[in-house]
Amino acid sequence: MATDWRSLPSLTALRAFAATAELRNFSQAARVLNVTHAAVAQQVRALEEQLGRPLVQREGRGVSLTADGEQLAEALGEGFGAIQRGLEALRAGEADRPVRLTLTASFAAQWLMPRLKDFWQQHPDIGLSLHPDSKVVDLHRERMDLGIRYGNGDWPGVESSYLTSARLVIAGAPSLIGDEDPTIDAMARMDWILSPNWAEQNAYLRQLGLEPTDLSSTDINNEELALAAARQGLGLVVESVALIESDVAEGRLRIVHESKDKLPAYFIVDLPGPKRAAARAFLKWLKAQR
Repeated sequence: MATDWRSLPSLTALRAFAATAELRNFSQAARVLNVTHAAVAQQVRALEEQLGRPLVQREGRGVSLTADGEQLAEALGEGFGAIQRGLEALRAGEADRPVRLTLTASFAAQWLMPRLKDFWQQHPDIGLSLHPDSKVVDLHRERMDLGIRYGNGDWPGVESSYLTSARLVIAGAPSLIGDEDPTIDAMARMDWILSPNWAEQNAYLRQLGLEPTDLSSTDINNEELALAAARQGLGLVVESVALIESDVAEGRLRIVHESKDKLPAYFIVDLPGPKRAAARAFLKWLKAQR
C-alpha cells in the first residue's frame, strides 16, 4: 500500500511523542532530543489535536499513556526501531564499501595503475572499485564516490579540481623516428595511428599544417590499442601527455612535438557535501599526485 504522505503528522511531533512514551517524562524526552521541555510538550499537544484524541495524561512530574497513546507508541516504536536498524546497516555497509571511481580505461591503465602501489602502501585497508567508462557518468545515480574527467572542469552539479595536464603531444617509437625529431614536412610523409572523429586531435594537427585526411594513417578507435601500435613503430600517435608518461620514461616512445594548450585537462570530480573517510583519504592521495 502506498504511503499517504499528506495525512501523516510531522516527524518532529512523532519523535517528540515516541520519546515521551518511551521515557514517560517530558523533561527526559527533551534532553534526549536536545530541545526544551516546552517544545516537547507543545509537539505532543499538537499531535493530540491533529489526531483528535488524548495520548498522554500528566501524572506529577511524569506522564502516562492513554489506550490510544499506548497503541500509537507501540506502532512508532516498531517504525523508529526499523528505521534505526536500517540506518545502522547502511552505515556499516558504507564504511566497508570500496571507494568507487569512474574514469576512462586508458587513464586507469596508463596513469592511475602505475601509481596505485603507493596508495595501497599508505592505506592497505581501503579498497578501490574502478569503473572504466568512456562516457560521462552521473556520480549520484551510479553511486560513485569520485570521478576523473577530461575536459575544461566546468561540469554542472559537481565540484572539480585540476589533476594533471592533458595537453596533446605527438610521439613515436624510436624504431620509427630515429634519434632526431622529424620536421613537420617529414611527419607529413610518415605513417600515423589516428583516432577517427577526435576533434581535438584533428584541430591540433591542422594547427601544425597537417591535414588528418591527407595523412597515411590507420584508424584505431581505442587509446590502448593505438598506443600498442605506436610502441611497435607502426606510426606516429597523438596522445595526452599524461597517458604516455611511463612509455616516455622507459624509452618505448619519444615525444616529437607538444601543444601549448593548458585546457582541456584531467580533473577530479566529486559531489558536494560530506564524504566517507575512505573516499576522503583517496581524494587527498589523488591531489598529492598533481
